[in-house]
Amino acid sequence: MTLLMPWLLFLFVGTFDWGFFAHALISTESAARVAALSASISGDGKVSASAVCSSVLDELKIVANVNGLSSCSGTPVVVASTCTTTAGLNSVQIAVTYQTLQLIPIPGLLNGQATLYRVVQMPMKNNNVCSTVS
Repeated sequence: MTLLMPWLLFLFVGTFDWGFFAHALISTESAARVAALSASISGDGKVSASAVCSSVLDELKIVANVNGLSSCSGTPVVVASTCTTTAGLNSVQIAVTYQTLQLIPIPGLLNGQATLYRVVQMPMKNNNVCSTVS
């Protein structure tokens, strides 16, 4: 048991880190998708940066170091929204960047910290003309 304990500890730390990063990745993807959906169904086509930020922070409140944030302009959460036209459809594109907490690094396998970046593009409801508003 004494000889195996360092390996078991190593496996536990790796499993913990991987689980934390997987949870953060799923939450970041979900936050980008929810923000794009809420922005795309806005009736007038105006995409509000504060509404998009609010949607992202509501989705990310379950991950570490986001609870209590009120803006999406700096680390750990950065949100950008743009309006695009693809194949004749007006759409909104939401990019969410989330930086995780510093965890236990495993040299060569897992860094102690990860920066996750997800982009979701969704067509506007009724093909409204999209415009971003501060």
